Amino acid sequence: MAAAVVAAGRACARGALRAAWRGFASVPVKGGCSSYSSLAWAFQTRCSLSAPWTGTVEQCRKSSFFNTLTADQLWKGALAETGVGVKKGRGKKRKKKLRKNLNRGQEIGEGRSGFLWPGLNAPVLQTGKVQEIAQRKKEERDRIQSEIVHQRDTWEKKRKIKIKREGGWSGKCWGGILLDPPDPGPNGETYEDFEARVIEVRNVFCMKAKEGRKKSIRALVVVGNGKGAAGFAVGKAGDRMNALRKAKNKAISSLHFIEMYQNHTIYHDISVKFKRTKIRMKKQNKGYGLHCHRAIITICRLIGIKDMYAKVTGSKNLINITRALFRGLTLQETHQQLANQKSLYVVEFREEQGPLPIVVALPEGTVREDPEPEDEVPNTKLEWREVKEAQGMLKSPWASVRRAAC
Repeated sequence: MAAAVVAAGRACARGALRAAWRGFASVPVKGGCSSYSSLAWAFQTRCSLSAPWTGTVEQCRKSSFFNTLTADQLWKGALAETGVGVKKGRGKKRKKKLRKNLNRGQEIGEGRSGFLWPGLNAPVLQTGKVQEIAQRKKEERDRIQSEIVHQRDTWEKKRKIKIKREGGWSGKCWGGILLDPPDPGPNGETYEDFEARVIEVRNVFCMKAKEGRKKSIRALVVVGNGKGAAGFAVGKAGDRMNALRKAKNKAISSLHFIEMYQNHTIYHDISVKFKRTKIRMKKQNKGYGLHCHRAIITICRLIGIKDMYAKVTGSKNLINITRALFRGLTLQETHQQLANQKSLYVVEFREEQGPLPIVVALPEGTVREDPEPEDEVPNTKLEWREVKEAQGMLKSPWASVRRAAC
């Protein structure tokens, strides 16, 4: 008896598969016939026999991968995030597929049938009575469905609005663009008084063994509050917005405090070098302004420096310029530090005082009696361009060129 049941079950399974291959499957159930018009429905059935030779058909919903897999797994397969082509770097020029929110615009309880479910899409109580399940009229159902379709089409065709960028160096350059303040910290601290500016945004590439030439975005961002606190950082990500966000949040966690003389300039002239980049900074009086490289102007405004002259020689790499500038500003000595180091009074000569010196700092310890020794030949580094300019030897190359009016 058991062998006969097993043989009949195998025959039933073979018949269902053979019929499904032809496009339909039919199994007699107590004198009737159940037909399936597709292969999926034929595979989603479970056929069983029991004595006295009665057949039953049970639907098995978890036999399809649409029901067994989660939404994240289905989207992962649809977007080909782990396919062999993506691993080997193929299809890079194709338009990137993005994940869509299919629940957008959906309301719980709404459907094509137009049923009104109390507590979902209809009130439970109305005029003091508990509402029962009802159905909308056909005209109202068609109107609601057309509104949903129109809303979805509007979302699909909606283009991204281009935000007007203000405060940049030029029209097509990201340098100098003003960003939003950094994100709040883990303890709830906010940075509303800090301003973030973009210094550089570049496309960088990395060679991978399987993916090939992989592209990413590198952003250099500087943050500052205009009162001496400033920092910079480099962020790298697959898209521009994430790179900028990473850079500004990383910069706020590595701040430097820059000392300023009378809150408008530096304490003394500075010469600093970083790799192949050299910067010479000079202290200036009030009202002089910032006569520097455009990246240095942006950084000085974030720090709070208003008057300074700077000359960049060598490499004009913006990352090197930024690092060299912060290195020079953080290594400068204040008047009080110089007085404590030399154990002498620090004086300054100003135009309004004439030849009379002004004491700007006193040593904290005892004052040294012997003065600072002076070299017979002053050890001063001179720039050849400045020497020629002081002697009147610097002339324009076009000075001796005769120009004739045509």
